[in-house]
Amino acid sequence: QVQLVESGGTSVQAGDSLRLSCEGSGYTFSRCAVGWFRQVPGKEREFVAAISRSGNSITYGDSVKGRFIISRESAKKTVYLHMNSLKPEDTAVYYCAAEPTILTVPLSVDSHDYRFWGQGTQVTVSS
Repeated sequence: QVQLVESGGTSVQAGDSLRLSCEGSGYTFSRCAVGWFRQVPGKEREFVAAISRSGNSITYGDSVKGRFIISRESAKKTVYLHMNSLKPEDTAVYYCAAEPTILTVPLSVDSHDYRFWGQGTQVTVSS
């Protein structure tokens, strides 16, 4: 079993930067691929970024490519999402998700492939 806790969400202005954290617990977290997804009310959950368990493979969603960076610090059992040049359309609840069976690249962008989820953290970007 893997437990995930997101933090770092807040309200910012367009153009600002923000870092979200996803802290994992449970013995298998280090063996999990980890993804970030986001969701706004009335819309489906959108893929943002994913990182392999080794950290060597990374995938980004088209809407954040070039602006967001995903990284992981294994010693702290934490995966980060560095968000730069934020736009109002980045406003959403951001979730991290983990899955130990995602072993191949390209990493999955389908939320249904991730078994473990955090509770989410709200990011609001004002124009």
